[in-house]
Amino acid sequence: MAEVPAVPEGFTARPLSADDAAAVAAVLAAAEPVDDTGDFPDATDMVDWWANWNADLDRDGVAVCDSSGLLIAYATVTASPTFREAFTVDLEGRVRPDQRGRGIGRALFSWQLARGAELHAEREPAAPGRLEVAVPEAMTSLEGLVRRAGLRPQRWYRAMSRPLTDLPPLQAVPRIELVPYSLDRDDEVRRAHNAAFTEHHGSSERDPETWQSLFTGQRAFRPDLSVLALEDGVLLGYVLAYVFEADALALGERRSDLGQIGVLPHARGRGLASAMITAALHAAAAHDCQGASLQVDTDNVTGALRLYEKLGFSTDRTRVAWSVDRAPAGERPS
Repeated sequence: MAEVPAVPEGFTARPLSADDAAAVAAVLAAAEPVDDTGDFPDATDMVDWWANWNADLDRDGVAVCDSSGLLIAYATVTASPTFREAFTVDLEGRVRPDQRGRGIGRALFSWQLARGAELHAEREPAAPGRLEVAVPEAMTSLEGLVRRAGLRPQRWYRAMSRPLTDLPPLQAVPRIELVPYSLDRDDEVRRAHNAAFTEHHGSSERDPETWQSLFTGQRAFRPDLSVLALEDGVLLGYVLAYVFEADALALGERRSDLGQIGVLPHARGRGLASAMITAALHAAAAHDCQGASLQVDTDNVTGALRLYEKLGFSTDRTRVAWSVDRAPAGERPS
């Protein structure tokens, strides 16, 4: 296993633990005015995030503390148990802004690359691997770090939002009934999601356990704000909504985040996505939300970006996925 990294004099590194959640949230809060990620997780969110991704923090997380014992930086290496093409390992972390420029970030990133390679070899050695870092547009120093390490930009994503005012009128689609999400249809929604995202970059076939952990079992999931499209009782599409209370506290408004949006391939071209999103916006406005948000891959094969703009969403910020590929065990890198 990759050793805990050596860090500059005056700092110490140790394995991360769930007990560090509040300290990690504090690092992220201190960094947000500089990094502008749009995310405001609290300690509970961090615990949930690590649990949802089955993070083994003792092996796959590092905390860096100053001489007083205050946590000033962290790094994690996580991977979904399901994948389609490459086994993708996500490298995440942050250094508090007043401690940057000391080499802490470089030390943590070197550890992440080493541990990420090990994780690939441990879990899916026969499959191609990919080490990936999400770089928000404001984090130019992180971009420089990953570029120097040999990673390359692969995908561009937009975080979009709109207020829940001047909403487009509800849309009727012939033979389609729009209904709220219900638990008895959860596995049907999971299977529809797997079918709808077979051509999407980075998507994977979600098994029931992973589906629950990452999506409908989340604390933030809002069934009442989620929408399903049925034809003769058969599911054709879905919009799953989430409300993150820590974000609401930071932003001063509660937003319905439309996390997963999908239409089965044979049902596309009938206006289902537009009708479902519009219904989800009206549901959010009728409940306790003042805004809506979503994220989109700008190369989405279904043309989702154009649809979201047509429905009144505008871009708040962008991020880029930088990655380096790894060959399966026994293969020479090309």
